[in-house]
Amino acid sequence: MKAVVCKEFGPPEKLVVEEVEDPIAGEGEVVVEVHATAITFPDTLIIEDKYQFKQTPPFVLGGEAAGQVVEIGGGVSDLAVGDRVVGGGTGGFAEKMVAPVKSLRKIPEGVDPGAVTGMGYAYGTGYYGLKYRGDLTEGETMLVLGASGSVGLAAIELGKIMGARVIAAASSGEKLALCRERGADETINYSEEDLKNRAKELTGGNGVDVVYDAVGGERAEQALRATAWRGRFLVIGFTAGIPKLPLNLTLLKSCDVRGVFWGASKMREPEIFYRVERELDEMLASKKLVPHIAHRYPLDEVPAALRAMMDRQVIGKIVAEPVRS
Repeated sequence: MKAVVCKEFGPPEKLVVEEVEDPIAGEGEVVVEVHATAITFPDTLIIEDKYQFKQTPPFVLGGEAAGQVVEIGGGVSDLAVGDRVVGGGTGGFAEKMVAPVKSLRKIPEGVDPGAVTGMGYAYGTGYYGLKYRGDLTEGETMLVLGASGSVGLAAIELGKIMGARVIAAASSGEKLALCRERGADETINYSEEDLKNRAKELTGGNGVDVVYDAVGGERAEQALRATAWRGRFLVIGFTAGIPKLPLNLTLLKSCDVRGVFWGASKMREPEIFYRVERELDEMLASKKLVPHIAHRYPLDEVPAALRAMMDRQVIGKIVAEPVRS
């Protein structure tokens, strides 16, 4: 089968797309014919050995994937050949992957594999962050940084479902046009406008109740300064670098800075983790959630897609499609 292989750590240009042996299902595992795999920012960190979860080369890249079960291993009773599933954790940028049954869940009927893959990365983080860490309530105002990426767009969509007023912040008019299309009430172009001042202006001087920061870098402090009294600043990611925040601002505003680590919640808060998965699947099945896919790439173009992501040229969610469903 064809796969995207990381043989040594480095930039996307070092990845190799080649033929490898088909995987074999072991005890408690299944083999999945992969129809779609989300291309995400953590992939760019993994190949440079900068991610918190480590892998040892050579390995097949690719996290959450969706497809059809084609082989089952010993002791498997929850899944059967032909079932449509999503999950995994590694090996998704390939025509087939092997995965433990416990890492997979069935895809809701009628849902596009491309839409459901990456749900944990973007929507799981978003829903867990906004509902269980940010305590977002109907009528509140939230500010989303890096709003045009897959994580930001998911936050916009979820924020509107939860009844919030959403302000989307991004670096270009093109990116913000997509944010408005996906439901943002207001937008801030932080390459042209002062983020703090504009956010304050849009909230009548009160500031925002929740900041959803998937960017970090220099924008983080500006967003923290734009929070309201008792606001909540959610730390999601650092595509622009890890910021240093002046903690005196948390005292002056009586606000909170809260970390959002969706991946770790599976081990530490399993009841919440699985509740979030169920609720998101229900939203997908009912079409309450309609994830946006900006582009679909064949396996051969995955390295180029990762380079575009590293260079911040990607707008919206992108997926690899090893096998057309």
